[in-house]
Amino acid sequence: MNKSFTMTERVRVGCYYFPNYHVDPRNEAVHGPGWSEWELVRRAEPRFPGHTQPCVPAWGHEDEADPRVMSRKIDAAADHDIDFWIFDWYWYDDGPFLERGLEQGFLNAPNNDRLRFCCMWANHDWLNIHPARRTDVRQVLYPGQVGDAAFETLTQHVIDRYFRHPSHLLIDGRPYFSIYELTRLLAGFGSVSATRTALDRFRDRTRAAGFPDLHLNAVVWGRPVLPGEEKPADAARLVADLGFDSVTSYVWIHHVPLNDSPFTAYEQVRDAYFQYWDDARVRFGVPYFPNVTVGWDSSPRTVQSDRWAPVGYPFTNMIGGSTPAAFETALRLARDRLEDSGDKRILTVNAWNEWTEGSYLEPDAEYGMARLEALRAVFGAPSR
Repeated sequence: MNKSFTMTERVRVGCYYFPNYHVDPRNEAVHGPGWSEWELVRRAEPRFPGHTQPCVPAWGHEDEADPRVMSRKIDAAADHDIDFWIFDWYWYDDGPFLERGLEQGFLNAPNNDRLRFCCMWANHDWLNIHPARRTDVRQVLYPGQVGDAAFETLTQHVIDRYFRHPSHLLIDGRPYFSIYELTRLLAGFGSVSATRTALDRFRDRTRAAGFPDLHLNAVVWGRPVLPGEEKPADAARLVADLGFDSVTSYVWIHHVPLNDSPFTAYEQVRDAYFQYWDDARVRFGVPYFPNVTVGWDSSPRTVQSDRWAPVGYPFTNMIGGSTPAAFETALRLARDRLEDSGDKRILTVNAWNEWTEGSYLEPDAEYGMARLEALRAVFGAPSR
């Protein structure tokens, strides 16, 4: 059985992993044979003075479903003091999506024992925005809400395929599973009580599989980003009513408006997010796992010939000055807050590879390994 993290240890660092950098049949049906989101990374252009695009991956446009490719990523993460990846994990009413990065890449990598993994069920609507035009109506390709039968199937898959894997993340012996959008979760079951019943059954089946319980995490935000996202009217009450064990965040801009066009300063966004953190750690009644975000620029997901203006995702303002040095400072501040506060010592980072949202740790042609080196400088052995 996997060695379990406890809530009283040193700060543990988990990075979100967005697995759209391999070929998936659903993407091919929409975009054509061989398509992956690398296509948008390649085509990105600077839209105004001071805008750095395209972002060029130092390792090239690799196929993450190849275990050899994934092996290098795992080594880089582990060598730079990342403890676990949180895979953005998709499963709709008609089955899985973007699963090959985890299923074929990570789980077949010979060194996957170096890194823990877990899933954040990304149960938001999947939109036809790869890329999007300014004038497009945002077409929903796969609705995020699922019914009871699909939820039973997907959670049993998670228990059988992932929870039992020796590299799965356990907290106090309990496998960690995160849910991205609470409003879509509720919509699938129709009521709070029906949703709680479904989650309780998930817990029961996890215990029946030999675990002491499930660690159920909710991603909560105050500012929707993707079209169609909705924030709960009373998130703290909903977290309690549904029995979640912890709360976290996906990205800073879920809490902080980017009001300056085109760039809002990294330090300004950081400080505003830390104010949210102060509120979240007391508001929810369960542990809050804070977040550090690398940056933000979703312009690669726009049609590059369209005139850029902040008219709604993916035409959004950006975070400016998101250098490795600024990222390292944010990490140090977050680490010190966690160590001084007595809070549960888990920190999430957005993200390992959100290339088309400008938030990635993987090395690029501009900074090389500097962001990963910043993370190791803060969380490496000398500071632990």
